[in-house]
Amino acid sequence: MFDWITSLIDSMGAFGVALLMFLENVFPPIPSELIMPLAGFNAARGDMSLWLVIVSGSIGSLAGAYLWYWMARKIGFDRVCSLSRKHGRWLSISPDELDRANGWFDRHKGSAVLIGRLIPTVRTLISVPAGVRRMHRGKFLAYSAIGTFAWTTALTMAGYWLESGYDVVSQWLDPVSTAVVIGLVAIYVWRVATYYRRNPRDGDASGKVEETG
Repeated sequence: MFDWITSLIDSMGAFGVALLMFLENVFPPIPSELIMPLAGFNAARGDMSLWLVIVSGSIGSLAGAYLWYWMARKIGFDRVCSLSRKHGRWLSISPDELDRANGWFDRHKGSAVLIGRLIPTVRTLISVPAGVRRMHRGKFLAYSAIGTFAWTTALTMAGYWLESGYDVVSQWLDPVSTAVVIGLVAIYVWRVATYYRRNPRDGDASGKVEETG
């Protein structure tokens, strides 16, 4: 993954940074923690403008966040609840967990989006409740933009300041990014495997349906 990200940034410049950050939000296992420091390192070498790196990364990331928001808004709360009741195990979230998550979001709203954009993995997922609960589009974009710009700037500056030491850091960044992907898959598998243990009422309901059929 490290080599692929490096080659894309080298060949496509700022557009490549924006594209990677967009994909990072659409497909979370592509880590922004790897993309933006690499782009910052390129800026430190003089290959790219520092501010262009930060702005392009922020725009790409915000576009990805808005895509999730738009899709969740189109699907709507009622349909998400229906999907959770029918396919909760494979979505790894039960109707009760969905209700608690939405209740938490309703209490925090703007601050949830702002802070959520600063937390790995949550950065992408926070767009879903915002869309499902039909948060005002302007507010969502404003809070997302602030959090996105702060996160992108911090990661870019980390790579920029490392500069000559980045070659050393890169040796462990790739294994770490791979471990993050494996960890996310493991968490999903665990949630699927323990779904009925965590939600016994759903297990009872499933058994009754099978018995009736």
